[in-house]
Amino acid sequence: MEMLTLQSFEEACDKIREVTLETKLVYSAHFSKLTGNKVYLKPENMQFTGAYKVRGAYYKMSTLSEEDRQKGIITASAGNHAQGVAYAASCYKVPATIVMPTSTPLIKVNRTKSYGADVVLYGNVYDDACEKALELAAKKGYTFVHPFDDTAVATGQGTIAMEIFKELPLVDYILVPIGGGGLATGVSTLAKLLNPKIKVIGVEPEGAACMKASLKAGHVVALDSASTIADGTAVKKPGENIFPYIKENLDDIITVADSELITAFLDMVENHKMIVENSGLLTVAALKQLDCKDKKIVSILSGGNMDVITMSSVVQQGLIMRDRIFTVSVLLPDRPGELHRVSGVIAEESGNVIKLEHNQFVSTNRNAAVELRITLEAFGTEHKEKILKRLQDEGYKPKIVRTSV
Repeated sequence: MEMLTLQSFEEACDKIREVTLETKLVYSAHFSKLTGNKVYLKPENMQFTGAYKVRGAYYKMSTLSEEDRQKGIITASAGNHAQGVAYAASCYKVPATIVMPTSTPLIKVNRTKSYGADVVLYGNVYDDACEKALELAAKKGYTFVHPFDDTAVATGQGTIAMEIFKELPLVDYILVPIGGGGLATGVSTLAKLLNPKIKVIGVEPEGAACMKASLKAGHVVALDSASTIADGTAVKKPGENIFPYIKENLDDIITVADSELITAFLDMVENHKMIVENSGLLTVAALKQLDCKDKKIVSILSGGNMDVITMSSVVQQGLIMRDRIFTVSVLLPDRPGELHRVSGVIAEESGNVIKLEHNQFVSTNRNAAVELRITLEAFGTEHKEKILKRLQDEGYKPKIVRTSV
């Protein structure tokens, strides 16, 4: 069957029900108030494999002949497509080999292995891993399943749009993350088939905006590098086969800085109690860049496979960026009672001390001054400034010395 037609999307919707969970839209009072729109979240981070990728992988597997499946499946992925293919292969009881960048979070590697796939770690980014996978496919006769530059895969991903329309028929905007472009291809193509007036906006990380560069050039181009904390969308070159569909159906592309993803993570955890990986947060971070009001907007949360160490780092950096954690240096005489006095001042301003570092050797004259570095929790910027002013008024000459705990 020709892919990316209404008939193929309907077939894919029927097929993927065998393996997907129902991810109903979540209305976000927080982001709605923040943007002046009605914002809904499509939580694909709640899928069985932790991401939307199982849709395209499973549908693609269903279109292969038994002969091609039995050759063994191989793919390259930064993690989510890897799990989708590994799970789909296990459903069809065929062997799968997955090539993943060495920078892939451990949780994605281990979960891929848990579905029975053999994992090969190679290269720094997806593009390196893809070259290796193609080399192994040619050498060993495996059937290669591309993570995004495949119309059958894109058709499977596009089933998300069908579900959105069933729940929210009058949706005005759909925001979709872009790495290589498979998800954006499927969602935008089906969305335009169902409602030509809808706006579908792609969102890329600033450090890996290969689709935006390609659209500007009018043809697929490769970036020199892809550097972003959004590892799932760290792609240097978008798909050749799907590019015409992107040109035809995508209305615009927004790029997002890594720093915006960090604060979006905090927003999602605190307001929706959901863990969403950095790539999945692209559409949330992009909401404030939309020039519209009173519109119905759906942000696709593409995945939630985030390891605990990365999560910890993102939370810490987010708290620092929002002035809820900071480290200040003060100079004080080296005499009994001074530390108690400083802590008393902070306590009076409701600051919470996390850590103290006492350096007696900042000056040759210890009686004149020793350095005390204090890491504090605050309620935000206003509270932080209030604490600093109080320390200044007490004669301690506070100075922010670093931005990490």
